[in-house]
Amino acid sequence: MNIKGKVIYIAGAGGKIGFSVTKNVLAHGGKVILGEIKTKKLTTIINKFEKKNLIIVRGDHRKKKIIDKSITLGIKKFKKIDGAVDCMYSNKKWKKFENINLDHLKKSLLPHIGSTIIFSQRLIKFFKKQGYGNLILNSSVYGHKIPQFGIYKNSDLFNPIDYSASKAAIQYIVKYLAKLYLKKKIKVNCVSPGGIYEKKFSKNFLKNYKKNTGSKGMLDANDINGTILFLLSDESKFITGQNIVVDDGFSI
Repeated sequence: MNIKGKVIYIAGAGGKIGFSVTKNVLAHGGKVILGEIKTKKLTTIINKFEKKNLIIVRGDHRKKKIIDKSITLGIKKFKKIDGAVDCMYSNKKWKKFENINLDHLKKSLLPHIGSTIIFSQRLIKFFKKQGYGNLILNSSVYGHKIPQFGIYKNSDLFNPIDYSASKAAIQYIVKYLAKLYLKKKIKVNCVSPGGIYEKKFSKNFLKNYKKNTGSKGMLDANDINGTILFLLSDESKFITGQNIVVDDGFSI
């Protein structure tokens, strides 16, 4: 899959998935606008890849001002932006269904759904002016699948209803925008990963999760790279409005 020379704006470039995607895009000859609040983790990327192929914009990329700044700086350096990938994740404290109140929902749903809409709005405004564009959002298998509650048995983990609701909303946003801009040469898709491995997960939880997959179980962040690279490449030029699931069979 060839993305050599393509300029990609990655919001949340320092996160688990965003960091992996960023390295992969650069390794395949792409140029990157790295958006991140905490840029310390990006030092390894700066040291490994040529600075002429990247630009770092520090700030909260859920905010209109920072998104527009990133677009402006990207155009100044690279003269174009071929695509954008939203890898942002608001890691708030989730609550169980019985303990949720309106104030909590404002803090959990707004950063997810609201920021996705604003990020999409600002990028699509630019893509319309440019004459083309490629937007990739990140959802989850829990955006279209009811949780298998049994895998959380005897653990402190649970699947928050507002998390699933926000991920389902992202899949709808993708179809809405893809249809709205179908004639504008703007592609909009999303990727829905299965669970991404974290050291905090107990052996019992990992075992229960793996029973519902084909072979691997929990994914590593780099297992998503191939799908995102494909969606960024010209090989996927006629794919829009789709939710691509990468979960080792967890959701079937």
